Amino acid sequence: MSLIERNSSTWRRRDTFPNIRAAGKLIPVGDTTKTCLQEITPGTVTPPVVKKFVSSARPPVGTVRVFHGKANDPDIASTLVHGVNTKSSINAVSVINPAPKTRFLERLRQLQEINYATNQKAPLGRSQVQSPGLPSWLDPEKTTFGVTALQLSNGGEIINPPKTAHQVKKEADEGHQLYVRSHGSYFVGERVDRKYNCSHYARDSRFGVPTPHYNDGRTISKSLQWPSDSLMHNSAKLVSKRCDDFRERTQPQTGKVHDPIAETLNVPSDHTFGVLMKPDNFGVGDLLHQTPPGEYLKGKDRQRALVSAVLQHLKKSNYQNFSSLLEAFRYYDKKGQGKISREDLKVVCHQFNMIISDPLLDDLMDYCDVDNNGLIDFMEFSNFLNWKDKMPINKVEQKILTKERMARTAPANMQRTDLQESSAVKPLIRPEDLEPVEVGSTKKTPKTLSRPRTVQNNFFTSSSLINAVVGGISPADDNTYGVPTVRTDLPAPRIKRISDRTNYGDEATAHDLLHPPLHTLYGVHEKEFFSPRTKDEITQIFQKVLLGVAEETFEEAWKLASKRHPAGDVCVESFRNVLHELRAN
Repeated sequence: MSLIERNSSTWRRRDTFPNIRAAGKLIPVGDTTKTCLQEITPGTVTPPVVKKFVSSARPPVGTVRVFHGKANDPDIASTLVHGVNTKSSINAVSVINPAPKTRFLERLRQLQEINYATNQKAPLGRSQVQSPGLPSWLDPEKTTFGVTALQLSNGGEIINPPKTAHQVKKEADEGHQLYVRSHGSYFVGERVDRKYNCSHYARDSRFGVPTPHYNDGRTISKSLQWPSDSLMHNSAKLVSKRCDDFRERTQPQTGKVHDPIAETLNVPSDHTFGVLMKPDNFGVGDLLHQTPPGEYLKGKDRQRALVSAVLQHLKKSNYQNFSSLLEAFRYYDKKGQGKISREDLKVVCHQFNMIISDPLLDDLMDYCDVDNNGLIDFMEFSNFLNWKDKMPINKVEQKILTKERMARTAPANMQRTDLQESSAVKPLIRPEDLEPVEVGSTKKTPKTLSRPRTVQNNFFTSSSLINAVVGGISPADDNTYGVPTVRTDLPAPRIKRISDRTNYGDEATAHDLLHPPLHTLYGVHEKEFFSPRTKDEITQIFQKVLLGVAEETFEEAWKLASKRHPAGDVCVESFRNVLHELRAN
């Protein structure tokens, strides 16, 4: 208990029993406002090797995107100037507001421009006199400059020569054969001379079928008369209904099934003759997958769609409201028994504003309950009700999941039921059921549970893993045909979408499939060489391969390899390269 006393200026709380531990759950103290608002100085510096890839994918505002392969090239384009660099002799200030000239400068300008025609005055109606710039002995009115041209004919005689039509035609005929030979110029309607041997046929003979031609205009008259006007005299023929019905009954009609006894049957148009076959309660998919009789999926499309919608809503709510799988499981486990019952799942659905019916809740439990015990354990909860790939488990949570008692899974503010605690510790998950998110990563995720009729989650073919790595053997020296489809200008994503068919250079080529490396025959691919690994794994690998590695050499190679990566990760390939460099030196 605590006693509240009031002071003159404020309220003060006094603990009357300081020796007794206070009840409740101690909330861990997180980051304060000062820590969040305080600027971290000095900031982290991005290494140049990583910076060129970041600038290629996400360039800063106002900068040009530079491909990471050209990041270290010298910048010549920014300083390169085309053309001749000219300097203006007169600026705008001197033109708009010139400086006042002195009398000496003004007189000097007049003497320089006195010989110009613009500064000379001449009588009106007379040509400009050039005598000031010419010698005194030269008469400008009688002297002519240039070469005298002989005038043979004028333009009128060239355009309309003074010749008769007979003379013009005679001159044209004399030079026509020369024009035919040089320019291929023929008269209108003139036959082309192809130098054929005319000894076997007459030169004036014609080839082909003659085109019918009439000068009376009958073809034009036929084209001007419309078909509707020419067929107006053809009136419609009347047919009796009895003949039409007889023809419809005895002769097949276009687009209709021939039924000779249609008039004698008084049945609807959609009537089907014969015995109706009762449809089976299983489909083709059930037969192909050998589904047991009680698990047929035919006719359950709406039911499966509702279950899928509820699962999607729960996954989204768990991802938004909880930071880890353990926290979400504790929230679902209302009774603290280490497993989620049907009542717990119903209460959580109500809290997430989902009012679902009892049949739908039963279907949801049947979908999540793989072992058919009526309860949902942590493995089933993480596989079917969460996005486990987006919520990995750290080391602290791994210890809690593998060693904590089931009675401690409920939240601290939740009412607990009296259970018989056993002496043995019952973990929520076994250590072998956890697998690392990536090779060499400390974060882990539960294994994927296999369900009937589901495709294996991590399914890869050996051909898709051969040399499937960024920076592998480049087929640049090989002949390339067609349009290139490898997007080496984009960074390869860590997790590709199913619909993403873009080749980022991390897929095997035809050259790699035809000539695979030797290590692929033993099931070892390029991904294992470039994945980060711990120091113990590197030690075990190189002790089995290279027996003569000294401990001092190993420690020095490990330090150099960890410095080459921004995060300090070491893979087999980087450690092998550093080890070769040390041995070479």
